Amino acid sequence: MKNDAMTAYQYWLNDPYFDRETREELRAIEQDPEEIEDRFGKDLEFGTGGMRGLMGAGTNRLNVYTVRRATQGLADYICSMNGAANGVVITFDGRHNSEAFAEETALCLNANGIRTYRFESLRPTPELSFAVRKLGCTAGVAITASHNPAGYNGYKVYWADGGQITPPHDRNIMAYIGRIASWDEVKTMDHETAAEADLYKIIGTELDEPYYEELLKLTINPDVLKQEAEHLRVVYTPLNGCGSLPVQTLLARLGIRHVKVVSEQELPDGDFTTCPSPNPEEPDAWTLALRDAEAFDADLVIATDPDSDRLGVQAKDPKTGNYVMLTGNMTGILMADYILQERAAQKTLPQNGVLMTTIVSSPLGRAIAEHYGIAFQETLTGFKYIGEQMRLFEETGEKTFVFGYEESYGCLYGDYVRDKDAQSAVVILAEMAAACRKKGITLVEALEDLYRRYGYCREGQLSVKLSGINGARRKEALMAAVRDPSRREIGGRRILAVRDYKTGIRTDCLTHAKSSTGLPVSNAVYYELEGGWCCIRPSGTEPKVKFYYGVTADSAAEAERGLAKLRSALKETADRTEE
Repeated sequence: MKNDAMTAYQYWLNDPYFDRETREELRAIEQDPEEIEDRFGKDLEFGTGGMRGLMGAGTNRLNVYTVRRATQGLADYICSMNGAANGVVITFDGRHNSEAFAEETALCLNANGIRTYRFESLRPTPELSFAVRKLGCTAGVAITASHNPAGYNGYKVYWADGGQITPPHDRNIMAYIGRIASWDEVKTMDHETAAEADLYKIIGTELDEPYYEELLKLTINPDVLKQEAEHLRVVYTPLNGCGSLPVQTLLARLGIRHVKVVSEQELPDGDFTTCPSPNPEEPDAWTLALRDAEAFDADLVIATDPDSDRLGVQAKDPKTGNYVMLTGNMTGILMADYILQERAAQKTLPQNGVLMTTIVSSPLGRAIAEHYGIAFQETLTGFKYIGEQMRLFEETGEKTFVFGYEESYGCLYGDYVRDKDAQSAVVILAEMAAACRKKGITLVEALEDLYRRYGYCREGQLSVKLSGINGARRKEALMAAVRDPSRREIGGRRILAVRDYKTGIRTDCLTHAKSSTGLPVSNAVYYELEGGWCCIRPSGTEPKVKFYYGVTADSAAEAERGLAKLRSALKETADRTEE
């Protein structure tokens, strides 16, 4: 389907294959060559996890036609693997067009002889992972754009193990999509015919209860919940997403009676009227929740993103009375320490257990894992790589997954799914908060205690945009600059070792010994620093380079100073490249 923008535009504008509404939308931009170029200058990319982009008419937009095309490639691959009989599960979030895109996905798969199981209404993305495993399906598709603004939507593919697609499945699906030469090759059928052929199935609530049961099994110390849960006061916002019903259900079953849900953000709203950026990482997303927290005198304030796979947390600081926003790293290491501590006390911690995170997340988990005598393992950026390792552990029996976390507010406890799950995080958070209350402390004080034991860790991020006609070249130049072999220190911290994931080599800067990074090839470089670290990687879809960095010190003040100095040094590197 390679073509120049104007030719593609004229084809979409005039061919009766495209519906009247699409052609009317395109007719409105016929005098806008820049908009035509943006919409038709390329195809919306199907990347390593699926597609995500602005909704609208055009080859570079998410619409029923680009959804069908991606689904045709997926269908062709499933059929080549003889996986049609096992079927595909489909779920969707509350965004505009999500249900329609889910329907188009199902009908295209049906037209290719593949049975589909489509949830009747919105469900959390992690429940899709659960459903794929529970039903024994070949694949799953989630229609969601996660935490992106209202104009976006997405198409995320999962494989038979319940994890997001990883090599070789991602590459193979992309190859099959690339073989589609014309829109006429994309199959579909009507709903009634698909249902009569027993290809189209609707899933109601029958998988919800088994999902909740698995989540409630995650409690480690149920007695502490029985004693303290009824005293906890929680404010919750689902940010107009999928988490509202499951999170409220779980909190109630855990015995937490004092729950205030942000009314303006409780129900689905595709416009995200009160939170234009529905992302728990963004302070603005918390405005209404914090308003309610003050009035409700909440101990905890929690938020799930629109597809409810990520959890954000704010906890009251008893010293100031203010709410402290915990980063994904803070929440991750708190949960990791609590889980390992409780399971070690109960002697249920597996000897071959492993705590997992990604190369851009807090490495403090290593010290926690070592303290409790289990392994610590890093993966490339993205929770799907943690899910991939879980599958390998299951196949080989070599290790037992205990807990995984990432800096972008994702974590997972348990092996019932193969992706991050905000619902599991809610269960552990509730129990952890109850345990803290029994000790007479808050989560903020528990975090302070953790830092006293393992070191005060502070992390940050720096995103460098390299837009413009030379954006791609400048991105390459910046990555070359950060790989400068002559560099001996960053921000006053000596470089101890360099992991270049592009070459797959780790170089010890003290002994000059070289070894394998042990991870797949990726365009990222990681500096092990004296008392700190930094990882630099370019975005795969945008003209942007991201710097992740952190320091560990003996005090919070020292860590903050070190972090500021490290950030300044990294920004100076980026600025020099810009010049």
